[in-house]
Amino acid sequence: MILKLNNASKIIKSSGKKIALLNDINLEINTGDFISLMGPSGSGKSTLLNCIGMLDHFTEGAYTFLDEPVHAMKEKQRSKLYKEYIGFVFQAYHLIDELTVYENIETPLLYKNVKSSERKAQVADILDRFNIVGKKDLFPTQLSGGQQQLVGIARALISKPKLILADEPTGNLNSKQGIEIMELFTELNKEGVTIIQATHSESNAAYGSRIINLLDGSIVPE
Repeated sequence: MILKLNNASKIIKSSGKKIALLNDINLEINTGDFISLMGPSGSGKSTLLNCIGMLDHFTEGAYTFLDEPVHAMKEKQRSKLYKEYIGFVFQAYHLIDELTVYENIETPLLYKNVKSSERKAQVADILDRFNIVGKKDLFPTQLSGGQQQLVGIARALISKPKLILADEPTGNLNSKQGIEIMELFTELNKEGVTIIQATHSESNAAYGSRIINLLDGSIVPE
């Protein structure tokens, strides 16, 4: 099992009132799963992904990731854990405009203090895999949406994560580009990468091996 949530909630205060963004989430995800989170806007999909990815945190309940108790960790430990094992793919790409494609992809390796020669080899390898060698010196603004998303996925994969979290990964793409991205996820999943995607799209959700529906911050019983 890669992660487990026990009664995990995310409560915020707004104008003196408590609002539950996530409510008593119980979830077990096994290594190699491909999960699709579905639900209307505001149902908690992105909040759940961000809390699983440790960019945000649950305010109640227990979260275990690779047998580590995330809920009991300090910020620094959490940060180390997600940089080591989790890759993010966002709808808005989140590429750094001032950096070239090559530099964007290389960034996670710098965080992990990978040696220069090794970084070069890994980046060259992934540029080749994604057929974007010819784009390596371009800046994000010079790329199409589909190309930017490919770079985003390449960057997420460079540090060989055990878990990929994808938030509406094809939201800004045309249907042909969207299919290419989803087929790429399927291929990665076959190689053993665990994937959790949040999506509005029925056709994207169908790529997953399991669909989890959220409504008002709670998992809808199957």
